[in-house]
Amino acid sequence: MPSRRVVPNSPYMMRRMTVSIHERKDWPRFRWDQKSLEGRLGAVRHSQGRLIGRMEVLGFQVRAEATLQNLTEEVLKSSEIEGEQLDRNQVRSSLARRLGIDVGALTPADRKVEGVVEMMLDATQRYEEALTKDRLFGWHAALFPTGRSGMNKIRVAGWRTEESGPMQVISGPIGREKVHYEAPSADRLEKESREFLRWFNDHNGMDFVLKAGVAHLWFVTIHPFEDGNGRIARAIADLMLARSEKSAQRFYSMSAQIRQERNDYYRILEDTQKGDLDITRWLDWFLGCLGRAIDGAEEVSASVLRKARFWVRHAHASLNDRQRAMLNRLLNGFEGKLTSSKWAKIMRCSQDTAIRDIEDLVHQYLLAKDPAGGRSTSYSLIASPSDALNVVAAHARANADRFVRNGATPRDAETTAKHGAKIESLAARIEALAAKSNATFREFEAISTDLHRCGFFPDSQLVSAVAFAMEGAR
Repeated sequence: MPSRRVVPNSPYMMRRMTVSIHERKDWPRFRWDQKSLEGRLGAVRHSQGRLIGRMEVLGFQVRAEATLQNLTEEVLKSSEIEGEQLDRNQVRSSLARRLGIDVGALTPADRKVEGVVEMMLDATQRYEEALTKDRLFGWHAALFPTGRSGMNKIRVAGWRTEESGPMQVISGPIGREKVHYEAPSADRLEKESREFLRWFNDHNGMDFVLKAGVAHLWFVTIHPFEDGNGRIARAIADLMLARSEKSAQRFYSMSAQIRQERNDYYRILEDTQKGDLDITRWLDWFLGCLGRAIDGAEEVSASVLRKARFWVRHAHASLNDRQRAMLNRLLNGFEGKLTSSKWAKIMRCSQDTAIRDIEDLVHQYLLAKDPAGGRSTSYSLIASPSDALNVVAAHARANADRFVRNGATPRDAETTAKHGAKIESLAARIEALAAKSNATFREFEAISTDLHRCGFFPDSQLVSAVAFAMEGAR
């Protein structure tokens, strides 16, 4: 949520009536109901251990890929929470280069992306090191390499000053802003930050997961910088979570989960910052969000495993560098449809070269042509039997209402509609088969026979792709 500097004695200052948490006499002596949090904390700790244990048996390369994928999400989503969109390929390439992970052709990253990545890696890879004022200043400088936030010049690598005026967290259009929170005045920041850092680095026996939640709230409440406080608060929490797991490898993304729950995140922050020093509700929400982030790691680990298995199956495939790079992009989650023109643009090659690369992958059953043709011809990755089956189903649906039997007279409208409906039904059966983990080619052949009876003949290349994918998956 954006912050702003406010001119002293402005109408915005006059409107603020609620006492902020940092203005209370007992600040910052936070308290919480430990007993009510025990169940939630225990469940999160159990989920952490189970996830780490499951990832440990998958081998170094798979764990490295999972870390790369989750750190990419963490960087992207932490910025997205603040309304800033970063380029996914730039973020991934920057992380891969710094982590020493081979992902093929690297996309050059701009200074902004490099800075955010540098901060995140410093937090998670050097989690055992003390958090200091100088380290925080380094993170802030990395976030704002030009010394500006958007068009506005800001103080970088230093606390807010009196000259910048009071700092408020706001939302809404200009002239109708809603003030959610006002941070401590600049003359308090040196003392406030010193007390926070002393507590953060103190080995006081507090559970590190709980400490991550308290640290997140405490830092964002101090709000010591002119901008970037939310991203730095989440990086601080990530540092403490890495410390709780004694591992620099990241198998889930807390920021990705917060992004999904952004409205609740801001609401609970605002309520807590306007309340007393009892932060039980905030910690309960934080632990719940963390638990949901860990549960969501199943999807990421499945994606990483899918990619690892793909390359094991196709370890001896004859591929050039462009093909390997594009297949990795598709495995990582390519946005939109793959066409020859996109290939040429991304791989920086001619259209003819792109077409040759694609056709070669089609012949190797690694890509399949989508139903639409002509200028809009696009291609789908065949990474598993289900991918191949779904492409066949898509072709069947696309042709359900415009087929004729080879060499026969076109049917009348009623017969065509009847057979079209039958093909739709068979396409649904193919999709159901794709969802099975143990689907066999014999089952597919039985459905194909029924398709033939209706006058639809799946392309032989697609049938071969299904057979090849099923054989490779054994």
